[in-house]
Amino acid sequence: MNPSTGRQKALAKALTALIPLAPYSDAEAIREAAGQRKLRELPPSIAIWIATVTHVRHEHSDYDALLDEGYDRDSARHFVIDQMNAVLTNWRATRLVEADEDEGE
Repeated sequence: MNPSTGRQKALAKALTALIPLAPYSDAEAIREAAGQRKLRELPPSIAIWIATVTHVRHEHSDYDALLDEGYDRDSARHFVIDQMNAVLTNWRATRLVEADEDEGE
């Protein structure tokens, strides 16, 4: 089996396990991000989690708007945790973002 094909299957399995009800367009964006070179050395479940947090933060919260308003990254991240967790809950995620977590960008 081609290693990249095996990795893709492992990422797809981890994605389905983490966020089973994510919309297809979001799931595809997350899977693509998790397959990027900078996450390739990580176990699939960790790569999927980091890609999910990053995607939800930028696409489904006010994070970027807060940065544009002058908030620093840590403050902006703090203020969007509830928004992010609401999205993850809707997607039936098996994990939520915690206040002291510093994953993703």
